[in-house]
Amino acid sequence: MSRDVKHLSKAFRALSHPNRLQLFLNLWNESRLDLQKGRTHECFLVTLLHNMKIGAPTVSHHVRELESAGLITTSKDGKQLTCAINPAMVQELKSLFEGTI
Repeated sequence: MSRDVKHLSKAFRALSHPNRLQLFLNLWNESRLDLQKGRTHECFLVTLLHNMKIGAPTVSHHVRELESAGLITTSKDGKQLTCAINPAMVQELKSLFEGTI
């Protein structure tokens, strides 16, 4: 199995959980305009959790899974965790669906 297939399957596996998919979609919606302009957009994790009823340990687990799959990046801003879409992974997924991978 090629590295691309393993790498992409990890991303799909991460997105297959409803909470992780919702977190990713919330981040996508928050950062869509910046991504279209080729820039990354960081959001505080707490802003991504609107309407999600999951506890802090569960959120941490899901964020680690998304980051491990290469879908997002995280950083600390004081005590707050910020998240950003990984544009390279979005491009890989786009290439897959366009048939250029």
